[in-house]
Amino acid sequence: MVLRSQILAHKLELPNAEQALPGRDSPMPVPEQHYVNGHPLQPPFPAGLVEVQFAMGCFWGAERRLWQQPGVWVTAAGYAGGFTPNPTYEEVCSGMTGHTEVVRVVYDPQQTSLKALLKVFWEAHDPTQGMRQGNDVGTQYRSAIYCSSAAQLAEARASAAAYAAELARAGYGPVTSEIRQDVPFYYAEAYHQQYLAKNPGGYCGLRGTGVCLPA
Repeated sequence: MVLRSQILAHKLELPNAEQALPGRDSPMPVPEQHYVNGHPLQPPFPAGLVEVQFAMGCFWGAERRLWQQPGVWVTAAGYAGGFTPNPTYEEVCSGMTGHTEVVRVVYDPQQTSLKALLKVFWEAHDPTQGMRQGNDVGTQYRSAIYCSSAAQLAEARASAAAYAAELARAGYGPVTSEIRQDVPFYYAEAYHQQYLAKNPGGYCGLRGTGVCLPA
């Protein structure tokens, strides 16, 4: 008999490349357009736009928070940070892909900035919880920033250090967010895309700490 504690431990441990599910070559089919703003959901995107990926728990609420930000051109729900190419939601939830639920954010740097988006990211969730976010437990709910350039990476790391200091003053533990560069993004299933626009009463697990990122 498998004990509940053993199952939980499995969900909180990342697999290595050899343990991860094999996935597939075919990408997940998704709608052509963003449900809210009508922009293309997949590249190529217009010249001059910039991409970053944020993970802050369940991607439903995270995507809604991010598409609402001024200067954000398009968002998409997906999976990143692990090993399995083009995974399904069920595979990600098994804990055997290494992926976390992410939101791809494509923004116009003439209208907003990574600094503004990082403020939304840090303050919208609790980045000290490791392999969970609130009642959502598992490796797919871990916090992460996946950058598309070295400049983004440096800014994200500096922002993390500044926010960690504020969290410590408020009595929180260390920041556990992954911060990496050039992490492949895999689209989530069509029904996950802009889920809370299609289902306004749906689940949203976003819960911030109440701690603000210093200017």
